[in-house]
Amino acid sequence: MNAIFGNSISMAEKSLDYLWAKQQTTLNNIANGETPGYKARYVTFEDEFRSRLWAARRGTSADVGKAIDGSRYHVRNTNEESARIDGNNVNMDVENVELARTTLQYQYELNSLNSDISRLRTIIKG
Repeated sequence: MNAIFGNSISMAEKSLDYLWAKQQTTLNNIANGETPGYKARYVTFEDEFRSRLWAARRGTSADVGKAIDGSRYHVRNTNEESARIDGNNVNMDVENVELARTTLQYQYELNSLNSDISRLRTIIKG
């Protein structure tokens, strides 16, 4: 499939994995919004992904594929101080906006992937 789509399917897969983890982390933050001492978490991926792709930009398609495959997301704790007495630093407004944004990004990525697969079906059917 790489011959037809290049690395787009692999990129979509990595993006969907990241967005899924981001959505789960955000939902976990929302679920713990009233848990005393809970520190919100967030997911990083874009910077590592961008730097790996940038480093592989002058290489072959296989080099780009390795850069994509080597990219990983990381779940991190926030270091923000809490304004609440119980030490919880979850900001529900921020979490709800992130959840909506991530949901839209996930839907967009799925639509893009489905479009690629539809083109493949069209090519196969002729």
